[in-house]
Amino acid sequence: MQVSKEDPKKEKDRFEDRVVSVARVSKTVKGGRRMSFSALVIIGDKQGTIGYGLGKAAEVPEAVRKAVAQARKSLITVPIQKQTIPFLVKAKFGASSLLISPAKEGVGIVAGSSVRAVAELAGIPNIMVKIQGSRNPQNVVKAAFKGLAQLCTTEEYLNARQ
Repeated sequence: MQVSKEDPKKEKDRFEDRVVSVARVSKTVKGGRRMSFSALVIIGDKQGTIGYGLGKAAEVPEAVRKAVAQARKSLITVPIQKQTIPFLVKAKFGASSLLISPAKEGVGIVAGSSVRAVAELAGIPNIMVKIQGSRNPQNVVKAAFKGLAQLCTTEEYLNARQ
């Protein structure tokens, strides 16, 4: 019997994570206020696979750890063609609306901080995003994921039309 020398954490090391926002939340109870933290984290491998998670705990590192664990469960794959997304897409979550459009070579990532993190970790070098309505980081990230999940390659689109 031969023992495998591969590291079981190799799968986990594939993803890079980025904390988008940390919020201190207080709950008023009989004895005073209870403080806790919520962390919004995005993970991605810069090759088209991304996920996001929201973790809540009494301390920031524990909230981030919970958020990363949840993000691993919500992975999606984004099609990337010619260093950008295949076509324009509109997405809405809550009061946040996004207009995600492809960009030409060399434009870079033209987006707000929350969507910029999503695009960088997805590995999309050229993209333009306009946030309309609320700029709440949680709603913006959820709208971005909703929009990127709608994307498909041109071949998949043409096959679906037949």
